[in-house]
Amino acid sequence: MGPRASTFIVPLAILCLLPLSAQQPPATPNLEVNVNRVLVPVVVRDKLGHPVAGLTKEDFQVFDNDKPRPISAFNVEQRGSTGNAQTNPSSPANTAPHAPPTTQRFIVFLFDDLHITNEDLAYVQKAGVKALDESLTPSDMAAVLSLSGKTNSGFTRDHAHLQQAIMSLQPHNVFRADTRECPSISYYQAVQIEQEHNNKSPAFQDAFSQVMNCNPSLDPMLQQNVIENEVNSTATRVLNLGRQDVHITYANLTAFVHAMANLPGQRMIVLVSPGFVSIEQESIFAESQLMDLAAQSNVTVSALDARGLYTTELDASQHTPGSTLGNVQQQSDFRRTSMLAAESAMASLADGTGGTFFHNSNDLEGGFRSLTEAPDVVYILELSLDNIKPDGNYHRLKVKVDRDDVNLEARRGFFMAKPGKKK
Repeated sequence: MGPRASTFIVPLAILCLLPLSAQQPPATPNLEVNVNRVLVPVVVRDKLGHPVAGLTKEDFQVFDNDKPRPISAFNVEQRGSTGNAQTNPSSPANTAPHAPPTTQRFIVFLFDDLHITNEDLAYVQKAGVKALDESLTPSDMAAVLSLSGKTNSGFTRDHAHLQQAIMSLQPHNVFRADTRECPSISYYQAVQIEQEHNNKSPAFQDAFSQVMNCNPSLDPMLQQNVIENEVNSTATRVLNLGRQDVHITYANLTAFVHAMANLPGQRMIVLVSPGFVSIEQESIFAESQLMDLAAQSNVTVSALDARGLYTTELDASQHTPGSTLGNVQQQSDFRRTSMLAAESAMASLADGTGGTFFHNSNDLEGGFRSLTEAPDVVYILELSLDNIKPDGNYHRLKVKVDRDDVNLEARRGFFMAKPGKKK
């Protein structure tokens, strides 16, 4: 059975976010990108964290899988001013342009209720409510939404209404595997089991041991097939849930970006999430498409890690029955890698759209405030794909700038789909 898209994908409902003057006739948002180019947003900051302006095309180098690639086009978006793409080659170096006081900002606080836990949600709700007044200016239009579409405040300047929407949020973890079942397998581990196709692999052996520990009466020699079938059926079930989860996540993120594309002024999304695992080809392709759409729509996506300073170790309640020290260590390793992958997905999305990733800090209130301050200058580097073979592979990107003592935030890569392959 395919993903239950009708349950959570909300492309039509989010049109109520837009002011009447900006609303268009209802239509499902189709992702339209130019397949012959890829856009690479780049934010350059000095040692104090201030955006660096005045750079030109000649200041940048781009490497695709470690090979130099020519920049086919170059543009400068002054997102802190009008929110529209403008080339401003005359700006003096290291001086960011000043934004006019009449700049209109549209900010969506997007809470990931599909992945967040009750505990983490309580912290981000408290921080979000406290930070709201300090994060928004009197002219800002803001909205509080949930990734599932269950919460939608609409754009408003009424802080009390926004705070009420934040406090109404609830987790909707419909695609989360039941951690009480045995074996207890995460989506990340299920992917490893499928990709390795080896019953001697660490991922498979861990699940095999879990089944044995939960059912001491099973004989691993005489009933090996029974145990292996249990592992494979559980892995398949978790894998299907995980794929539905990732599909819904990127489809809804795409819908929100699409809905903001025609808004005037500065447009940004602040994604509040514990992260989501994006490691299979289909999800990497969806991520690449989302970044293309955000770059073309001039929408900045910043992310706040709702977990704050988190631990990757399992607590006693998360141990499977009869677990040995080796089992616990192996499960902790999978948990650690999975959580880092979830963090990487948020960082990649922020870097790839000119946004900022706030993580490894329990100062969530400060995180909310900092993420509403979008960089004034974003450099858009265009790479032509005319001579690139559509090999169906992920291309790693690395951007360098001819300046000392600066930090770069840039798109990390793109997925080159094979022709005619539908995703």
